Amino acid sequence: MAHRGEAHSWDVNARLNWLRAGVLGANDGIISTAGLVVGVAGASTGRSVLLIAGLAGLVAGALSMAGGEYVSVSTQRDSERALLEKERMELRTMPEVELDELAGFYEDKGLGVDLARRVAEELTEHDALRAHAEVELGIDPDGLTNPWAAAVSSMISFALGAMLPLLAVVLPPEGSRVPVTGVVVTIALALTGWVSARLGVAPVGPAVVRNVGIGLLAMALTYAVGLGVGTAFS
Repeated sequence: MAHRGEAHSWDVNARLNWLRAGVLGANDGIISTAGLVVGVAGASTGRSVLLIAGLAGLVAGALSMAGGEYVSVSTQRDSERALLEKERMELRTMPEVELDELAGFYEDKGLGVDLARRVAEELTEHDALRAHAEVELGIDPDGLTNPWAAAVSSMISFALGAMLPLLAVVLPPEGSRVPVTGVVVTIALALTGWVSARLGVAPVGPAVVRNVGIGLLAMALTYAVGLGVGTAFS
């Protein structure tokens, strides 16, 4: 039994999911904005051009992330609500069948037949919907996903991540903009790779190498495209 004030598994999982979403949003902001501004830097050396392109990419990317997350989480929430409503209907129309089903779930978890039946009866008497939702559906009726929170979180994390390459390419002198951006992006992607690996309890080294490698590859390709386009139209 959890101590009073101790976080429950539902709360911990929800917090971890939001943290993962934040890390992934920041990671997307870093890579996409770095590729954009480095690509523009390959075609133009003007600070104002880089700033406008970077800000446009930041705003467009943040809004896109927010919209996509809102739609995705709203769909998930609608599905969860539909499943809960179906469970309510089944509990109203065939309570005995649902009680047998709940007891069967606890038998599958290793409880004896009599004990599983008693547990199912007591939980049904206390809160039948919650018992079925947690065991059968894996849903917390009081902890449904919030699409607005997901959208705002993704938008903010993307914008914060995008600010790093934008500042790195705009603030330094002309000759050092791309190298400075590469260093800043490498450090930032190494950090987000490390955090995502730790959250997922995965090996840190491969995650960091993959994350940094993908980001640097994106920057190299977009810089080459920008350089080629700039040379062709100069």
